Amino acid sequence: MSTDQRPPRANTGMFRTKSVEQSIRDTEEPEHALRKSLSAWDLTVFGVGVIIGTGIFVLTGKVAKENAGPATALAFVAAGIVCALAALCYAEFASTVPVAGSAYTFAYASIGELPAWIIGWDLVLEFALGTAVVAVGWSGYVRSLMDNIGWHLPAALEGPDAPGGTFDILAFLLVLVLTVILVLGMKLSARITAVVVAIKVTVVMIVIVAGLFFIVGDNYKPFIPPAVTPEGGGSNWDSPLVQLLFGYEPTNFGVMGIFTAASIVFFAFIGFDVVATAAEETKLPQRDMPRGILGSLLICTVLYVAVALVVTGMQHYTELSVSAPLADAFKAAGHPFYAGVISFGAAVGLTTVCLILLLGQTRVFFAMSRDGLLPRFFSVTHPRFKTPYRPTILLGVVIAIVAGFTSINELATLVNIGTLFAFVMVAAGVMVLRRTRPDLHRAFRTPWVPVLPILSIAASLWLMLNLPGETWFRFAVWMAIGIVVYFLYGRRHSRLGREGRDALY
Repeated sequence: MSTDQRPPRANTGMFRTKSVEQSIRDTEEPEHALRKSLSAWDLTVFGVGVIIGTGIFVLTGKVAKENAGPATALAFVAAGIVCALAALCYAEFASTVPVAGSAYTFAYASIGELPAWIIGWDLVLEFALGTAVVAVGWSGYVRSLMDNIGWHLPAALEGPDAPGGTFDILAFLLVLVLTVILVLGMKLSARITAVVVAIKVTVVMIVIVAGLFFIVGDNYKPFIPPAVTPEGGGSNWDSPLVQLLFGYEPTNFGVMGIFTAASIVFFAFIGFDVVATAAEETKLPQRDMPRGILGSLLICTVLYVAVALVVTGMQHYTELSVSAPLADAFKAAGHPFYAGVISFGAAVGLTTVCLILLLGQTRVFFAMSRDGLLPRFFSVTHPRFKTPYRPTILLGVVIAIVAGFTSINELATLVNIGTLFAFVMVAAGVMVLRRTRPDLHRAFRTPWVPVLPILSIAASLWLMLNLPGETWFRFAVWMAIGIVVYFLYGRRHSRLGREGRDALY
């Protein structure tokens, strides 16, 4: 039998890949197509909108006091570099495979179905948990502002974090309103986000400019404080995994303290990868996705470094508060008005963080459904708005309920480990796809492959090792559940698997 007469080979393995061409063809099916309405500006606004949250208002002072001193600015630079390495890999994939799903879709096209499922399952947890936690944080800021003007909610509706509270009505309503906005269309979401981001960035700029007038040069001395080994044994589950495995204890302050701080302030950068989930809804993804991803990351890094320099210059790092460092620094300087401005900016800004995290989750869920790994019922778009309304409504209601009963706690670190895991998979996927599909047209090419992706993997793994052992355990449990779901449902219902089996007959 000649080569061209051989029967087609079944594509039934767990590491079967979905071709880039097939992924793009699937986006053209009328019932499963998303409307292309976003520009590079919209993507950049989305990126800035989701990245700048409470991290810039809270983490800056926390790590300055406990980990790095004035060198916190360098910690933001280090964390920004880790994100930039990953962003360059995301930019190549998003411009080459402009399909909803972000890291899930990229892994499916390069590494295989099971790794794609794992990363998709990871992203669903990351975005859902992130949305719920941020919604609860938003509720806290709004209640504080309401208290300032004499408005008070019934104690039972203030949420589990408040004395006597059981249900957080504000967090619940916020998620439901954002769900409606996402169902009505991406362009509406982009317009609302643009207005809110403008307010948020204006508040940040006011803080930076106003703070410049209260900087005292002596507060920067020493810029890199002497190294101190933190107390605590290596058997505590709250300790970083690297400490539990090797007995290594991360150093506070000193040069190594900068990297310890970087693993913490990394949380403030989470979100730029969500921009990649909107690739399928972008008018010119080959050109605009790299601009949106890299542009938003650059803007936020500059703002973070500026805020870190201002707050450590206004007040000596040993005197900074941990809960509200920026607001308290202005109070210490005799200007409490700015504390109110900061609270207002945080409350307004968190609405876009919730919106875009919810957007990212629904797009990943939609992409997995379209591939058959989740029920295809959820991959039908709205006949008028061309949005994935079914998963948006389902997930919006579930997250709203979770947010209503959720207390902010250490579960937020799961968002960190989920994001870093996605970074590792995307960087690996870039190297694999370069080898397996060198013929693909790449509008944007990650430079210095494979060196840069390897550096991205190493940097992400290092930050993951600095996360608590308890976080790793919870992450492993969630991944194990995901693998069970894949073998019970996803593998049997996979469209790619069915097409491979049909090719045998």
